[in-house]
Amino acid sequence: MSRRETLTERTTRIVAEHIASGRYPRGERLPSEQAMIEEFGVSRTVVREAIANLRASGRVSTVPGVGVFVVEQAAPLADAFAIRPESLTAAKSLLNVLELRIAVESEAVALAALRRTPRQIDEMRQAIADMLHAIDHQQEPFEADLRFHRTIAEATDNPEFVRLFNYIGGLLIPRAQLRSRQFEGKTLAALRERMQREHEHICYALERRDPDAARALLRLHLASSRDRLREGVDQQDGQNTL
Repeated sequence: MSRRETLTERTTRIVAEHIASGRYPRGERLPSEQAMIEEFGVSRTVVREAIANLRASGRVSTVPGVGVFVVEQAAPLADAFAIRPESLTAAKSLLNVLELRIAVESEAVALAALRRTPRQIDEMRQAIADMLHAIDHQQEPFEADLRFHRTIAEATDNPEFVRLFNYIGGLLIPRAQLRSRQFEGKTLAALRERMQREHEHICYALERRDPDAARALLRLHLASSRDRLREGVDQQDGQNTL
C-alpha cells in the first residue's frame, strides 16, 4: 500500500502545479500566507514548510519585507540532481542528506570567511536574533535558520554555491529539531542556548576572517544535528523491535 501524502507534500505539490500551469506566473508574487491557509485548509506551519520546499527546489524566491515570488515554471530535467521532499519524511533519509550538507557547507563557510562583507555579517546576526525571538515566542526558527545559512552561501561570492543552497537548503534543516513548541522548560532553554552559541561562534569566525575556525565550527554544528537525529533514529528503531 502506498504511503499517504502529508499535508506539507500535498501543499507543495499543488503550488508547484499552479506554477507549472502558469496560474502563478513567473515573476509574480505568490498569494499571502493567510490566503494559502484559507485556500488549502492547512496551518501556517504547513504553508511555510511548503514554501521552504519550493524555495529549495528553485521555484520561488523570498524578497524580505515584500513577499515570495515565482522564479521558475519549468519542471527539473529528469536526469538532473534532485532530492524529492517526500524522500525526507524518513529520518534515515534525512541523515544521508545531512552528510551532503556537511560536505558542501563546510567548504562554503571557509570561502565565506575570506569574502564576506560587513553587511552579510549584520544579516547573519539579525538571523540569529530572529531565531531566538521565534523560540522565545513558541514559534519555529526555521526561516531565520535557513536565512543564516543562505547568507553564508551568498558570502562565498560564488553563484554556484547560492544556486545549490537555494535548491537543497530548505530540505537540509532537520524538521524534527525545529518544532520549538514541542519543547518546554529546561529543554526549550537548552535548545535556545545551543542555537545561540553555535551560530554566534560561526558568525564570530567569519567576522575574524578565519576560514579554518569557520569550517571547524560549521562542521561541529551540523555534525551535532546529525548525531542528535541519529540518536532519535536509533531510539525509534529500538522501540519498533520491542
